Amino acid sequence: MYGWIWRHLPGNLWVKALLSLALAVAVVYVLFQYVFPWAEPLLPFNDVTVDNQ
Repeated sequence: MYGWIWRHLPGNLWVKALLSLALAVAVVYVLFQYVFPWAEPLLPFNDVTVDNQ
């Protein structure tokens, strides 16, 4: 997959590196802004089973 992306990016080595960095930043931004907040209520991380005794 990464090879396919690298081959289809335009430009020389430095342009490809800059575009791939921008693409990675965009993916991380979308994950943190939209995907993780949407998925958080579906995950069982707040289900605590320890009693107060």
